[in-house]
Amino acid sequence: MQIAHHLHAIQEDLAAAAALAADEPTAEAARRLSQALGSSLHLRLLDLVSEAAADLSAAVPGRIEVRLAGRDPELVYVDEEADSASPAPGSDDALTARITLRLPDSLKVQIDVASSREGVSTNSWIIRALARGLDSRPTRSGRRLTGFADA
Repeated sequence: MQIAHHLHAIQEDLAAAAALAADEPTAEAARRLSQALGSSLHLRLLDLVSEAAADLSAAVPGRIEVRLAGRDPELVYVDEEADSASPAPGSDDALTARITLRLPDSLKVQIDVASSREGVSTNSWIIRALARGLDSRPTRSGRRLTGFADA
């Protein structure tokens, strides 16, 4: 789903409204405002897509996830049965936190491939990877000396 053309259309509408201004400084201020609103509008459209996915998830047996491909959202159906086949570490914890994570496109693609290969959602894969990373404690080889030495 490409939202860039929707953002561009909104900015064009704002520019057309700015052209109606009687003086040039007002028109220029309106043009600058429409450019400044680009990022905010993008986030609001992503919020709208996320809300639509949540509403759709309530109506289907699985769930609908919003995944970002670059700056564009993708709606993906996730089958709950396949996702629950191997629960994530700490899955008994209630999902209470939400974060926004910005990744390089190449890393995002690698994560998507890995999650697809394991047959789980990207979100579940990231949760598992983070849990594995936090659970792996450094092991001691037995070759380390500690203590004090008298000189």
